[in-house]
Amino acid sequence: MAKIRKRLGEILIDSGLITDEILNRALILQKETGEKLGNLLITKGFATEEQIVDAVKRQLGIDYINLYEINIRPEIIEIIPEAMARKYELLPVDIINGRLLVVMADPLNYFAIEDIKAVTGYVVKTSISLRDIILENIERYYGKSKAEKAAENYGKVYGYKKNINELEEEVYDEEAAPIIKFINTVIDNAILNNASDIHIEAEEDEMRVRYRIDGVLREMIRVDIGMIDAVISRIKIMGDLNIAEKRIPQDGRINYKSKGKNIDLRVSIIPTILGEKVVMRILDKNNFSLGLNKIGLNSKEEKKLKEIIAKPYGIILVCGPTGSGKTTTLYSLLNILNDQSKNIVTIEDPVEYNLRGTNQMQVNNKIGFTFASGLRSILRQDPDIILVGEIRDNETAEISVRSALTGHLVLSTIHTNNAAGSITRLEDMGVESFLISSTVIGIVAQRLVRKICPSCVEEYMSEENEMRILGVKEKVKLKRGKGCNICNGTGYKGRTAIFEIIEINRAIKDIIDLKKGERAIEKEAIDSGTILLREACMEKVLKGITTVEEMLRVTYGY
Repeated sequence: MAKIRKRLGEILIDSGLITDEILNRALILQKETGEKLGNLLITKGFATEEQIVDAVKRQLGIDYINLYEINIRPEIIEIIPEAMARKYELLPVDIINGRLLVVMADPLNYFAIEDIKAVTGYVVKTSISLRDIILENIERYYGKSKAEKAAENYGKVYGYKKNINELEEEVYDEEAAPIIKFINTVIDNAILNNASDIHIEAEEDEMRVRYRIDGVLREMIRVDIGMIDAVISRIKIMGDLNIAEKRIPQDGRINYKSKGKNIDLRVSIIPTILGEKVVMRILDKNNFSLGLNKIGLNSKEEKKLKEIIAKPYGIILVCGPTGSGKTTTLYSLLNILNDQSKNIVTIEDPVEYNLRGTNQMQVNNKIGFTFASGLRSILRQDPDIILVGEIRDNETAEISVRSALTGHLVLSTIHTNNAAGSITRLEDMGVESFLISSTVIGIVAQRLVRKICPSCVEEYMSEENEMRILGVKEKVKLKRGKGCNICNGTGYKGRTAIFEIIEINRAIKDIIDLKKGERAIEKEAIDSGTILLREACMEKVLKGITTVEEMLRVTYGY
């Protein structure tokens, strides 16, 4: 234990990281501010956290633990109370030869070590890691446990009553803490895990909670089915919905605050044969970044899109399934076009992110304020650029075309599988071919693919079937994720977009006028330099950004 009592200042001087003069200056500041010495040295620029961690590790002869590379068992996490883990910024990792291995941001904290011994009864073996990584993993490991405990407490207090009439007073009561804690923990954990959606659904005897992370649903927790009425009623109250109505779908919105950040939740509730199902889409404005260089475009694609949006009028369409990043692309385009000389008006369903310098409207179908009616009003507002959230019917399509014909630049989304299919979709809506060829100037199809986790990435030589899929004759180096704690064993972390961009040239206009179909449009686009979705994804596979497996999943059929 004598080693542990060694002071941080001594360690950093012995390692040559700081001088006596710097330490004395930092100690004076410490007396004035009460801040930890390590934090002061970092904030004042005398040392980085990584340098301090490395010095402490070497001087004390303790291990550095990469929490991204290990999975800590639930029974180990339960040894140290959450409050203590947060107070001292530490995590229990394992029991080795009867000693409790603990990873700490500050392994020199003698009082923390003594507290752990007193609470757990174990002799403590210390290790070190970066503070932010420890804090992130405290949220990760204790979060699920918190949800499970809230569910257990609910059962103890209310006995899993299934009659909603018995629950109404308790659900409204802010003191009904277990159900509130459960829902808040589910939402907080989803935000921590960068989930895009939360699914809460009934099964025969359990309620299941799943998160959509990087485009794939993952089960997070199961609890007794007796909680579902109270959970859904609470969500309805948060979303200002009718808690007595269970026969028809309901949609709402929740403004939620998580760790100082404002989060918008779009709520959809539908009736199923086993009970109501809730999906909450998470719109985190804090993580929303604009810019064509940030959404996955390569330099050629970025140049092509900038050339298209530089045209003064016409229609630019972005197509793809729900959740493929269409809104982010549209906002990135608007961000380039946005300046004081232009009047930009949008109509969206809903307005997902506030874009400064634009005038944004939100559809409200309950009062008859639709895309079509809103678009007609926009045309009386002297716009230069119009963003229509989605072209989904003939009336919206016709008004968008007329807007483009009268000198406006119109940006919108449309639900089709590929870029060329957007032309067929407009024709199906009843728009004349000559009007389409006269107004549509560019079409972007896109998908989101999962990126290989940087914490567990490994190189390997391609196998024969992968060579065939990639169209290469010799073996090439590829990358994949082994699976680790940070990516929940999936091998993937985060997503990037792949694009198929068609610029409508004279030859394509003629094909549209002659109604030759999307195959003819696609062929001409390829001849003009368009890269299709699969080829775009193939490029990212060969660059080590994603995998062949992910390419097949996302671009199947293309």
